[in-house]
Amino acid sequence: MKKKLEKEEIDLLKYEKELYNNGIELIAGVDEVGRGPLVGPVVAAAVILPKNYKLEGLTDSKKLSEKKRDLFYDILNKDAISIGVGVIDAKIIDEVNIYEASKLAMYEAISKLDIKPEHVLIDAMPLNLEMPSTSIIHGDAQSLSIAAASVIAKVTRDRMMYELDEKYPMYGFKKHKGYPTKEHLQNLQKFGPLENYRFTYKPVSDLIIRGGEVNNEKNINK
Repeated sequence: MKKKLEKEEIDLLKYEKELYNNGIELIAGVDEVGRGPLVGPVVAAAVILPKNYKLEGLTDSKKLSEKKRDLFYDILNKDAISIGVGVIDAKIIDEVNIYEASKLAMYEAISKLDIKPEHVLIDAMPLNLEMPSTSIIHGDAQSLSIAAASVIAKVTRDRMMYELDEKYPMYGFKKHKGYPTKEHLQNLQKFGPLENYRFTYKPVSDLIIRGGEVNNEKNINK
């Protein structure tokens, strides 16, 4: 088991070490979360880690428990050289589509870094940047920098969903985070969409077409 963990750590630093060997040390990992939910923003993070940084167990946020993600989130905020977060709301997602909105979130996250990276490692998405970049399929499971970004983005978005849950507990956002689970779809049918739903997403668009009312804090609490 120990050898397997060591191998995983070496694999997760493979892309970073190739860049280190070429004299590049300020490497930003970039990832986004929130393409699939029916409500809320898509969130991206850019993270620059110290050279040869190690954090045992850090990997793709989808493979981690919420407790682990929260722990790593705090550690990364303390250890990282710089962190930038980009948030693109549902209105813009509806205007430009989720693919373009995800790119906008990534650009925003990179622009919010305190230090300009020398190279950017991106999870799958090709970006047009002024600095060199590498797009890696399933990068959040292959690059420590991208894994760190996935954790920052995931925890940031989840906490936004918790805030929404406090305002509208009947939708169950704390449980499903806005993804189209059976419970969520039932609640959406019962209570109707909120203003920050993605109206181009089905079944939200179907409800609007059928004349469903868009809720806000005033009319839902009547």
